[in-house]
Amino acid sequence: MSVDPMVYEAQFFGFTPQTCMLRVYIAFQDYLFEMMLVVEGVMLKKLDSIPGCKISPSKIRKCTEKFLLFMKEHFDKLFSKMEEVLLQLVLNIPKNVLLPEDRVQEQYPYSEEEFQALQDELQQLQQQCRAQAVLEQELRAELEEQKVVKAELEKILQCFDGLENICREHGAGNFKESFALLTQSSKKLQDVLKEVEEKSKKINQHDQLM
Repeated sequence: MSVDPMVYEAQFFGFTPQTCMLRVYIAFQDYLFEMMLVVEGVMLKKLDSIPGCKISPSKIRKCTEKFLLFMKEHFDKLFSKMEEVLLQLVLNIPKNVLLPEDRVQEQYPYSEEEFQALQDELQQLQQQCRAQAVLEQELRAELEEQKVVKAELEKILQCFDGLENICREHGAGNFKESFALLTQSSKKLQDVLKEVEEKSKKINQHDQLM
């Protein structure tokens, strides 16, 4: 069998020429074996019909195998020549023939260096696309967080609006001023509470010493 991969022919036919020849070889070989079995069967019937014939079926089988070996050797030689002719003249695409799907290469030829440059550029673009996709995911996640924060701020603003309305209803004046006074009062109360806690600790320590 030929060792030439014949890639261009495989692209055109949809199968490698070597595979085609192998299948033809197997089909012919199977037919040869079947034919020899038929011949052997006919010979056995003829010998049975001859009275006093001393040729046994085992001898017929040995003769059949020898003849089959002889036929196979000659068949292999003939098939080798047939394969060479078919691969060269029938299943071979000439070097000057260009398949329709490859005509674009004839219109836009490029060198190996240009092809490598295109491959490098393609890899860079793929990396940029992946980075852009990651950045887009991060921006979407940040946008979702901002939506949550915005919703919380809106709740707080609604709460402040409600407090301001309550202050107006009770004549407390400006809510911002009231809130500032409330903050100062809260801080004073915290200072007083802290002072009381410190005095309480000192009294407890004094009682323990007594």
